[in-house]
Amino acid sequence: MQLARETIGTELNRFEEIFNDAMKSDVALLNRIMQDISAHKGKQMRPMFVLLCAQLGGTINDSSYRAALLVELLHTASLVHDDMVDDSMKRRGAFSVNALWKNRIAVMVGDHLFTKGVLLSLDNSDFKILNIYSAAIRQMIEGELLQMTKTNKLSFEEKDYYELINAKTASFLAAACAAGASSTFDDETSIRQLHDFGQKVGMAFQLKDDLFDYGKTNIGKPTGNDIKERKVTLPLIYTLQHCDPVLRKKLLHIVKYQHTDKDKVNYVVEEVNKSGGLQYAEEKMMTYRDEAFQLLYTFPASPARTALEELVRYTTDREY
Repeated sequence: MQLARETIGTELNRFEEIFNDAMKSDVALLNRIMQDISAHKGKQMRPMFVLLCAQLGGTINDSSYRAALLVELLHTASLVHDDMVDDSMKRRGAFSVNALWKNRIAVMVGDHLFTKGVLLSLDNSDFKILNIYSAAIRQMIEGELLQMTKTNKLSFEEKDYYELINAKTASFLAAACAAGASSTFDDETSIRQLHDFGQKVGMAFQLKDDLFDYGKTNIGKPTGNDIKERKVTLPLIYTLQHCDPVLRKKLLHIVKYQHTDKDKVNYVVEEVNKSGGLQYAEEKMMTYRDEAFQLLYTFPASPARTALEELVRYTTDREY
């Protein structure tokens, strides 16, 4: 992501100031929690996508910064709520909000961040940007509910998997790209193209995440974690669709009834590795990446386009 940071370095510094200012509060407890969250923020890839997509269409402006701030506030709110729902004690190597201040406060902190983001758009009449993000949030919530349904009634259909990761992950990155574009582009065609570009990148990003679960590298979560949580991802779906009936029955039994047994989970991971499931999922990931490039290359060559290309490659080449 070095090229992206160099291309919009000044703008990212400005965004950092805006973000830190937005995280301040006159309520002492809330201010303390906001400072803790700010100190352990992630790579801020979504704001980078927002600002670079904006730069494709012209000069980054106040509306662009608000679009970047809104995506980061909404994303942070979702992480606070996710940690509470999952009863997760850590986030990016630090204690989560719910671990330090319990669930009740975590709910209110997430709600505060969400509301702050919405008011930011309303106060500045950024109705188009708010509409773009609202549609994505609806998809994300529907995706979460869909996943809960699939966990109770496991689906091993490839189309269901794509539908799920599009709703849960890709829709939000698509919204970030479209929101950035809407701050500088006048034509709906360009905004739509960048929305679709973000959707393809988001699909590739989630496929990469799901591949990690069957890999051997240390990525900060246990290998086989998805199986333990009964999350059916593409490498396993491919294996179940192409293995012999005896092995399929055995794997299904483990996923449904023995998913907390470490040795059994490791067995599933090994079989997925042997079956070609990883290679198949990786090929699909690269297909989505290449489709993202095709959309990106419809725009004239520029430093912003080159930086976006680097960000796309990062999503598929990263090691964690």
